[in-house]
Amino acid sequence: MSTAIVLFAHGARDAQWALPFERIRRLLVARCAGTPVELAYLDLMQPSLHDAVARLAAGGIERVTVVPLFLGQGGHLKQDLPLLLERVRAEHPGVSLRVTPPIGEIDALLTAIAQWIAAEHEAGVARGAGFDHPIA
Repeated sequence: MSTAIVLFAHGARDAQWALPFERIRRLLVARCAGTPVELAYLDLMQPSLHDAVARLAAGGIERVTVVPLFLGQGGHLKQDLPLLLERVRAEHPGVSLRVTPPIGEIDALLTAIAQWIAAEHEAGVARGAGFDHPIA
């Protein structure tokens, strides 16, 4: 059975906003050789979730893991995503969709972020540098 991964993010007007998500996609492509990995967006950027799944379905993909790249469980995940998934399922009944928890609910990721923040803070304090600049 052919499978794929869709990384689902909010989207933004500034194309540079998507650079970290594109990097995640490239890292996954390298790690999951042979598995298509697509980015899809809720708003302001393309492709939409619907278009990404349609493209995968047209290529013979039968199972898709959708990964919400959101830190919090807000209205987009509680209301918008279920409606989008309902539409996709209705239009592509041959594609099975599995949705993971959003990345902001994954303890290992939150722990890694907290560890990085603590280390970055401690390194800055030790150097005594960067405290006068809004962005390092």
